Amino acid sequence: MASHRKSRPVGTRVAGIRTPALATAALTSVALLSQSANAAPADDKPSLEEVEKKVDDLYRQAESATDNYNAAKEKTTTQRKQVDTLLEDVARRTQKLNEAREELGSFAAAQYRTGAAAPGTATFLLADTPQDYFDQTQLMGRLTSRQKGAVDDYVSEQSTTMKKRQEASQSLQTLTETQSDLKTAKATVQKKLADARELLSELTAQEKARLAAIEQRKQQEAARKAAELARQQAAAEKAAQGAAQEATAPQESTSTAPDSSYATKAAKALAFARAQVGKPYVWGATGPDSYDCSGLTQAAWKAAGVDLPRVTYDQVNAGTTVSLADAQPGDLVFFYDDISHVGLYIGNGMMIHAPKPGAYVREESIYYDGESGIHSVVRPA
Repeated sequence: MASHRKSRPVGTRVAGIRTPALATAALTSVALLSQSANAAPADDKPSLEEVEKKVDDLYRQAESATDNYNAAKEKTTTQRKQVDTLLEDVARRTQKLNEAREELGSFAAAQYRTGAAAPGTATFLLADTPQDYFDQTQLMGRLTSRQKGAVDDYVSEQSTTMKKRQEASQSLQTLTETQSDLKTAKATVQKKLADARELLSELTAQEKARLAAIEQRKQQEAARKAAELARQQAAAEKAAQGAAQEATAPQESTSTAPDSSYATKAAKALAFARAQVGKPYVWGATGPDSYDCSGLTQAAWKAAGVDLPRVTYDQVNAGTTVSLADAQPGDLVFFYDDISHVGLYIGNGMMIHAPKPGAYVREESIYYDGESGIHSVVRPA
């Protein structure tokens, strides 16, 4: 007789227990999912180098937004002065217009009383303009030359006042738009700085220590590059002096070395900048207690009697561009493709600058963010 016993499913033993094949697959899947879940946080967490880059990028973006803020703030100040001037002018002209209207009204009333004009003269003040009224009633023919002159002056003044009012209205609209730009730039700066602070706050004490070590290595490399540039500049200067001594005839100079007047001004600018060392970086600040990068360079050169524009992307055009090898004390060193940072060169590959939020005005290598970060060098006077 055939057996009715069912065959046992193929399986494996786990800790002495035979398990079905389906259960084995399920256990395997659970194990793999568990491994993936444990590995995910480690894979998603950025490295310290990535965190540093993100923070540096946020600070740079904040500086760029600060330049937009500074430009909008300066523009707002200028436009507000223009609007105030226009409004004052409109007020003066309106007063003058009212006085002229009263004078013309007295002329019309007097002529009506003496019968020198048609009864319609009494409606003079209700006309859109005196000219409209006089054209309609043909009163001009019966006015004295003095009265005619008063009417002409009134009509001219009324036309000018209307134009000034339109100009003031347009200027007010422009000012409102600029104030909106100012508000947007301010919000952008604050958002970038908040994002940077949040990234840094998520680091553990050990990670912060490692991040400081990475920064220290960067500074050491920047100092090495600065010393190398100093040696190159010293060698070039020595070679130039030797060539000048060997020259037997006067030759036209093509050197970009500054003249004595520039050196004098640069010394004053550097003296001012050195006196600011230790003061905090504050975005939008122009001193005397704090500075942003372009605020510091503007104030330093102002102390030397040279007016620089407020923002970096205008300062970069306020002078003569020179090569890095020809950089002299007092020159402006600009950074990044968007020209969002600037420092004051002091020689030997070093500069004085207001670095970033949370930092202070200090002397530092121009290679503080790598050689590729340097955009250009400009001699401002």
